[in-house]
Amino acid sequence: MPRCPWATTEPAVAYHDEEWGVPLHNDRMLFEFLILEGAQAGLSWTTILKKRKNYRKAFDGFRPEKIARYGAREMKRLLSDAGIVRNRLKIAATISNAKAFLALLEEMESFDAYLWSFVGGKPIQNRWRTMADVPARTAESDAMSHELVRRGFKFVGSTICYALMQATGMVNDHLVTCPRHAELGGIRQRSSRSQRIRKEEQKATKVTKGLRKLCKRHPSLSSFASVEL
Repeated sequence: MPRCPWATTEPAVAYHDEEWGVPLHNDRMLFEFLILEGAQAGLSWTTILKKRKNYRKAFDGFRPEKIARYGAREMKRLLSDAGIVRNRLKIAATISNAKAFLALLEEMESFDAYLWSFVGGKPIQNRWRTMADVPARTAESDAMSHELVRRGFKFVGSTICYALMQATGMVNDHLVTCPRHAELGGIRQRSSRSQRIRKEEQKATKVTKGLRKLCKRHPSLSSFASVEL
């Protein structure tokens, strides 16, 4: 079976096969994905994947406690770093998001528990057949976005939140034709041949039951029906 159609070249293929949609429960990694999804706004995800190592280096391994202390000196350094997206608003948002992240942890058990609460603590298993079926946002991502904005996070619109949910396994949005859908908890789709055989078996079973009922009502047909049964 084919992969999801958006994964055709590296590094997207490896990311699709190894990371995308895998349930993630690490606070620092969830923070990293939140920042990277925000950095993607207006760009392709492949662009961000290619810059991912540079981002980790530029932002001290996405350690919120360090990023929250960034000042004018670090801002100047980041704006001159060609290895990341040099957008002042996105860089400033990363710093403010680190502060919001630390403030949230003063109230919540973990960033992990907080984010996963929007999907009830377990992945939502979707069954999309085409990319056109996959939504850009949902009620869950709307709620997540609203709450993150309320807590001072930036670049966390509903579409960005849904992309975060897809990436970190809060939803299984691999198409049903993709092997990863079943591997990540989705119900494996029967092949068309298997479905056809199953329908024929069901049809034959109905016919057999019908003949048996007919024989009970008309015993004289038993000798004839025994050939069929």
